[in-house]
Formats: sequence, C-alpha cells, structure tokens
Amino acid sequence: MGLFDFLKKKEFNEIANLKEQLEKYKPLIDIDKELSTKESEIKKLIADKESELELVYKKSSTEINKVKKDLSSINQKYKDSLNTYKKLRKEVGLYESKLDLIEFGIYDPIYEFEKSDDYREEQKRIIALQKEMIKNETAATCPTNWTIDGSEAKGRASTKRNIKLVLRAFNGECNSLITKVKWNNVGQMKERIRKSYEAINKLGKSSTISIEYNYLDLKIKELSLEHEFQLKKQKEKEELREIQEQIREEEKAKREFEKAQKDAEKEEKNYQLALDKARKEIEKVTGDEQNKLQDQIKKLEQELKDAQEKKERAISMAQQTKRGHVYIISNIGSFGENVYKIGMTRRLEPTDRVKELGDASVPFKFDIHAMIYSDEAPTLEKELHRAFEAKKVNMLNYRKEFFNVTLDEIENQIKDSGIEAEFTKLPEAVEYRETLAVLQKMNSVEVEKTIEQQIEEEFPSSVN
Repeated sequence: MGLFDFLKKKEFNEIANLKEQLEKYKPLIDIDKELSTKESEIKKLIADKESELELVYKKSSTEINKVKKDLSSINQKYKDSLNTYKKLRKEVGLYESKLDLIEFGIYDPIYEFEKSDDYREEQKRIIALQKEMIKNETAATCPTNWTIDGSEAKGRASTKRNIKLVLRAFNGECNSLITKVKWNNVGQMKERIRKSYEAINKLGKSSTISIEYNYLDLKIKELSLEHEFQLKKQKEKEELREIQEQIREEEKAKREFEKAQKDAEKEEKNYQLALDKARKEIEKVTGDEQNKLQDQIKKLEQELKDAQEKKERAISMAQQTKRGHVYIISNIGSFGENVYKIGMTRRLEPTDRVKELGDASVPFKFDIHAMIYSDEAPTLEKELHRAFEAKKVNMLNYRKEFFNVTLDEIENQIKDSGIEAEFTKLPEAVEYRETLAVLQKMNSVEVEKTIEQQIEEEFPSSVN
C-alpha cells in the first residue's frame, strides 16, 4: 500500500468518525430552536396561569369585599347591641340595691352644714319653694289652650286636672325614692328621679303638659339634703359615742388617780406612824439595837418619801388633763403587718387600756411597741395622726386610729418631734404565733394521714 492510499484510508476513517459524532450530537445542533420552542411553551403556560389567577383574583376580590361588608355589618350590629346592653344595664342598675360608687363615683357633699338640724331647715325651705311653684302653677305647665265641646273654660279645667295628676304621680315617685335614699344608693336615686321626670313628661307630651326643669332641680336638692342629713346624723352619733367613750375613759382614769392617792395617803400614814415609833424607841436602846433601828429609820424615811411622791403624782395627774401616754400598738393576727393603732390614754396604768382594746372584739391581743409619756399627750397624738393622715386604714372616719405605716416611719416622726422613746420592733404576738404552730401541726398530721392512706391503697398488706 502506498503512502497515498494510507493517507486516503485515514482520511475516510476520520470522516466516518465525524459522521458518527454528528449523529450522536445531532439533537444539540437544533438547541436554539429547541430553546425557542420551550420558551414559547413557557410563555403560553405563564399567560394561561396569569389568566387563571386573574379570574381567581376577581372572584376572591368579590368574595373578600362581600366578607368585608358582612364584617362591617356585624361590627355595626355588635356596637349597636353593646350600646343597647349598656343602656339596659344602666336602666336595670337604677333598680338594683347595690353599691353605685363605681357607676356614679364617690359622693361629693353639696352642703356643708355644721349640724343636722341645719339640713332639715334647708330641706323645709326647698319644700316651701316647691309648694310655691305648685301654687303659682309653674311646677308643671301646658302652653296649649285646649277646648272641650267648644268651651275654653272646660278645657282649662281639664288641663288643671291633668297637671294635678302629673304632679301627683311625680311627687309620689320622688317621695318614695327620697325615703329610700342611703349612703350607697344616692346616685341611683337621683337617676331614677330624672328617669321618672322624663317618662312622665313623655306621657304628657300628647296633651302638651310637662314638668318644669326647675321643679325637678328642687326635687334633686331635696333628695341630696335628705342624704346628707342622714350622713350628718350618723356622724353626730359617732361623735357622741366617741365623747361618751372619752368620758368613760376619763372616769376610769379619775377613779385610778383617786385610788392611787388614797393608797399613797394610807401608805404615807403607815410609814409615818412606823417612823415615829422607831424614833421613840431609838432613844431607849444602845449598841447594835440602836444601829438596827437607825437603818430601819432610814428605810422608813425613804419609803415615806416614795409614798409622798406617789401621792403628789396621782394628784398632779388628776389635775392635769393633758398628761398621759401615747401608745403605739399592733395586732398582726387581726389586721396583718404594718398596721398600727396610735392612741392616747390618761390611765395611771396605761397598759390597762391596751388590754381592754384586746377584748372579745378582736381574735388576738395587742402588742405594745411604744408607750410614750407626755405632758401634752393629746397634742402629740394629733401630730402623729396628722403626719400619717394619708395612710389611714379608714379614710372616712377620722376617729379610727389605725394607720398602714411601718414602725420605722412612726419612730422617725416621733424623733422629729424632739421626743426620745424606746420601741419594741418585733411584735411578740404569742397567741397568733402559737395558733400558726397548731395549724401547721394539724396540717402536717393530715398530710401524713393522706400519704399513709395512699401507700396502703397502692401497696396493700398481704398479712391477714
């Protein structure tokens, strides 16, 4: 084979190889065409999907708008129903016998008379004004000149009868409410009078008869005066009770002073007799007996001096009404921690007063934290009450002497007053603490019984 033939054969082989490769990659040759086709298909698919989405959106938008409209309607119905409920609840509340402090606020006094009789006098004046309006035919009016059977006179007579009926109905309702007014329903009673005014005027609208607002205002004032009269009357009773308590306390203190004075005078007399006897006997003896009597005389002289001082102190305490003890006491079993009573007593033995306070009205005895003697005890007590006025437990009755403060605050206030006093910080509260211990023991016994019962139920004994 010559070189030419060899080269020719090789060339044919390469051509055959290329043809084989061409067949193998033939699909790739038309890739641009394929891409163009696929791109068209994808665009068509996207267009179809967009059309479908647009239809869905339009449908959804319609449904959403419908839902929004329904929701708006429901919200409006809810608001209307809520307003109706509130209105009805308020209407019902006017006839319920419950506290109205939340609904109408704490009562703010309109009149500030010193005595309950002053409220009655003002109430009489208000009632007189009502009678004057009725007499002058200005309590209820009718602007229409009615005629009956063509007669104006008959029309006027009928109108007067109707006005009389309207006022009788309104006055009867008001009188009933005024007699029922109490400290906890004054707001309700006022509202009910106003409702009665509106209802009766509505009924009288067809005949153009209406109660005048000035007459309504006088009825509201009459109700307020009745309410404040009762409050003042109660306050006067409490003040009288407080005065009587002070008188009883003063009488007890007086009896104590008188008894202490008599006892001291008796001791003074006995010591004086014993001293006179010892002085006479010392002149008759010598030596050791004389020394013994001399010591006895010194002791009797000191005891006589003590008895005389005791008598003078009792006389002085009886004469000086401002002398006494200011006490700081607590009762954690009854009132909890950081609640202290700040009071004053003129008793010769001030602890007796504290013992009385811990009687059957409270479950536990009081603990004394400080007992401060002062020549101006009432003044000191008032200063402490004034200092802690914002921390009173009872904000309505100033005679209740309990304050929600710490013992350190009280001690600092007394120091600021220039008074040195000893304080017992930790309350003994024996009965209270022993009660807690008993309860704890009882609870632990109950727990043990429960555990034993559970064990027996879970692991029953196999022993018969």
